[in-house]
Amino acid sequence: MKKLVILYFVLISLFLIYLYSAYSRGATDPMDSAVGLRGESDEKYVMVNYLTGNEYWKNCLKGFEDAAEALGVSVEYRGATQYDEHEEVTVLEQVIAKKPAGIVLSAINSEALINVIDKAVSSGIPVVLYDSNVPNSKAYSFLGTNNFEAGVAAAHKMGELVGQRGTVVILTQKNQLNQQQRVNGFIETLEEQYPQLKVIEVVEDKGDQVVSESKTGALLLKYPDLQGIFVTEAVGGMGVGNALINNNRTDIEVISFDTNKGTLDMVKDGVISATMAQGTWNMGYWSLMQLFHLKNALVEPVADWQQAQVPPLPTYIDTGISVVTKSNVEHFYAK
Repeated sequence: MKKLVILYFVLISLFLIYLYSAYSRGATDPMDSAVGLRGESDEKYVMVNYLTGNEYWKNCLKGFEDAAEALGVSVEYRGATQYDEHEEVTVLEQVIAKKPAGIVLSAINSEALINVIDKAVSSGIPVVLYDSNVPNSKAYSFLGTNNFEAGVAAAHKMGELVGQRGTVVILTQKNQLNQQQRVNGFIETLEEQYPQLKVIEVVEDKGDQVVSESKTGALLLKYPDLQGIFVTEAVGGMGVGNALINNNRTDIEVISFDTNKGTLDMVKDGVISATMAQGTWNMGYWSLMQLFHLKNALVEPVADWQQAQVPPLPTYIDTGISVVTKSNVEHFYAK
């Protein structure tokens, strides 16, 4: 009997030692306790842009919201309802007054927003730009398409569709830096590699479908032998498509930009020959990740980077471009 009691005592002691050991490992093992990057729900970041109802921004906002969910922080979406630089400046001033944790901004004009961006950064609010840059501002980083290279890719696609000889027009927003770069890449590539494929006019369409449709109708009358149209943004592309449908023109190759449903439907129907898809989700997701790291002092490329004037973030991230045609268009519809 005495031996049995001793055996029970030893077994219970070993079991208690095992429980204590397991508890200790659970409290100290970093692999068990790791939970990833987490912020606070009252840590609010704001995305600001223009033409806020434009379908193009939806995927950027989705990426922004997905990053917020992953980090456990809050986000807000603000912007100018019209294509109006003064309205966007006013909205940005209102956002700064509320002292958010950080601002993600797409600028309507590369000059008009410099002062207000610098004001935010100087007051301790980090700013990261996406889609449309303001190079001379104090913003920490820009995430977006390499727009010059996107124009180069569009020019090669136009050469493939039209051939080595012909006439092309461009519809764009002339004051917006990202679209200026697309136009420059397109024109320079045609001049260097397709010298008989001529750009005969560059037209302002204000990013407005009605304006684009109206101006395309006038261009069709002015240039009856026109063979190609390059449109540097999505809304204008749909206006061009409508003009071609209304004028029963199926002989003109159109290259548009972006992947809103209307544009993809026109690619699927053969009205638009190709569209250039930007990495919009990446813009929203990684811009918030950058702000979070900066706000929470998680980046330190060198000791005291402020004093050393070393950029704490990559100053530019190319979010990529893809060419969408009838052959792959189904992959680009929102799921």
